[in-house]
Amino acid sequence: MYKVFLFAGTTEGRELAEFLSRAGVEVFVFTATEYGKSLIGEAEHMVLSPERLSAEEMEEQIRIQKPDLVVDATHPYAELVTENIRSACIHTHTELIRLVRDEGTWDGGDITCVSSAKEAAEFLSRTEGNVLLTTGSKDLAEFTAVPEFEERIYARVLSLPDVVKSCDEMGFRGNHLICMQGPFSKDLNTAMLRQYGCKWMVTKASGMEGGFPEKLEAAKEAGAKLLIIGRPKKETGLTFKECRKMLKERFQLPYRPEITLAGVGMGSIETMTGEAVRACQNADLLIGAGRVLETAKKAAGNARKAEIYEEYKSEEILAYIKAHPFYDHIVIAVSGDPGFYSGAKKLYGLLSSEKEWNVRAVSGISSLSYFMAKLRISWEDAVMVSCHGQKRHLVRKIAENGKVFAILGTGTQAGELAKELLQYGLWEVTLHIGERPGEKIRSGTPKEFLCCRTDALSVLCVENPKPRNCFALHSLQDDLFERGKVPMTKEEVRSITLSKLQLLKDAVCYDIGAGTGSVSIEMAEKADEGRVYAVEKKPEAADLIRQNRRKFCMDSIHIVEGTAPEALKGLEPPTHVFIGGTSGGLTEILHAVLKKNPRVRIVMNCITLETLTEAVKAFQTLPVTEPDIVNVTVSRAKKAGSYHLMMGENPVYILSCTGTGEVRCED
Repeated sequence: MYKVFLFAGTTEGRELAEFLSRAGVEVFVFTATEYGKSLIGEAEHMVLSPERLSAEEMEEQIRIQKPDLVVDATHPYAELVTENIRSACIHTHTELIRLVRDEGTWDGGDITCVSSAKEAAEFLSRTEGNVLLTTGSKDLAEFTAVPEFEERIYARVLSLPDVVKSCDEMGFRGNHLICMQGPFSKDLNTAMLRQYGCKWMVTKASGMEGGFPEKLEAAKEAGAKLLIIGRPKKETGLTFKECRKMLKERFQLPYRPEITLAGVGMGSIETMTGEAVRACQNADLLIGAGRVLETAKKAAGNARKAEIYEEYKSEEILAYIKAHPFYDHIVIAVSGDPGFYSGAKKLYGLLSSEKEWNVRAVSGISSLSYFMAKLRISWEDAVMVSCHGQKRHLVRKIAENGKVFAILGTGTQAGELAKELLQYGLWEVTLHIGERPGEKIRSGTPKEFLCCRTDALSVLCVENPKPRNCFALHSLQDDLFERGKVPMTKEEVRSITLSKLQLLKDAVCYDIGAGTGSVSIEMAEKADEGRVYAVEKKPEAADLIRQNRRKFCMDSIHIVEGTAPEALKGLEPPTHVFIGGTSGGLTEILHAVLKKNPRVRIVMNCITLETLTEAVKAFQTLPVTEPDIVNVTVSRAKKAGSYHLMMGENPVYILSCTGTGEVRCED
């Protein structure tokens, strides 16, 4: 087992101690005080010592224990301790790593810099106004030289009995002695400055991790001047991240980060859960994109300075975490709720491949629950869809349901939807549209939204007072369709045809020689998450398809006027093809669809023996499975006086097969 000596007088030192003990490294932690020891707490593989060691005692401990490495993570102002550690390591020939803090930037605000506590006290002696002293109790005696210090100075120190006693003896007592343990947020610092009417705040340049940025921002907000005591000298060493990385590589430590997928609600802290806010505040790495990341950063506040990585692609996020194995608490911010149309779904799969990583999700308030609450409409019976980045068949869903909730994907989508609803005869529905900027909500009929433009990521709720009945039939009745004089595949044959097609919910279908569109309608009914292309060369038949599409509100049907195979050019590859008519181009049509998808499912209906013969020959020469051939003869009863006669329909041959995947079709 590896062994490390860690002198931990800072937050980073305590975190390194926890990191090493979790990784199974034997770590001896020297805190110099009982109070420092209590902040770390007991842990496996960890030995805690609260004793303040001299250089000689440090050297003796190193010789006895023989650590592989010594890490100096003491405070930047603990100059003597750092020198003692360095001396002990030189005498024992032990490798030493110095953990240094980034001093950060001091831009903005009213700032004065001095080199020591004595110089700070001398400077304050020439000023007026109350002072918030945040440098601790070590150099507090220097500030007793400030005239009327008992009334002017408010000293913030640790809440330890010996510290309180020492401060009291120096004259700091009552409400001029603030006993608290950090870290201190910007808001708390600001409140203290205002509470005590302080014109000055005295601090050390304790760095990003030491709470300096929070003090700087607080002074700006409260209108106070900042007096900074500079560091004793410029140090070289490793930052906290660099030290973590070095230790991991040096001792080949496993990487076990805690990763939280946190929903940030509607883009404001008010719509985040307390658990999500706490996760952001505890993060040392925040990942996200755009407004989502901005919300997470606001939630993190100044409780802790997390590194920021702006990214939304799952693969890039995973690669970054692997390449930077020194973060304990990682938060990946996602919009709304991780379980409601967010990028968390893909991230779950990728992150779960790392078996030692602890991955969890924290919900935010989804746009669905937030918007419906604003409308005062229940949503347990609503159909939910997202049109962000994809085309959804909203018209059909609106026609069939009393409530539909949708996340829109473009600023013009609401107006386009309103136009479609009117085209399909759905003028009685009510649209409610919510936009996040300003929480703007508009309600009205489709006619009122024809020229509507919204924010790209608006939400929509549509209420339909008269949802149409959804057919639970295996096949629709013939008399439900608009027919005219165009031939139509009869319902019994249609039922068997659809069974042979073996449609999937997201199928991409061609109906070649669509006629009245009866097969197209049934394809769309069953493949309700897919698309149907009704290919028809006769204008009167195409008009009938439009009428039936409008009647059944099947907005997933796209009418393609023309003759196959030419009309198929430019269409997306099909998963299922029904051929009801070919006008003599059967072989060319089969070549075309197999070229688009070598594993396409094909079903063809033939009435004449000549078409049947041509189809069998074509299938024998193409890369398809042995065709299944069914002959269907349907007879219908016809009343003749008091009798009923069975009148036969034309027999139909139904051929079905599937492409083998072999690509050998000619252009």
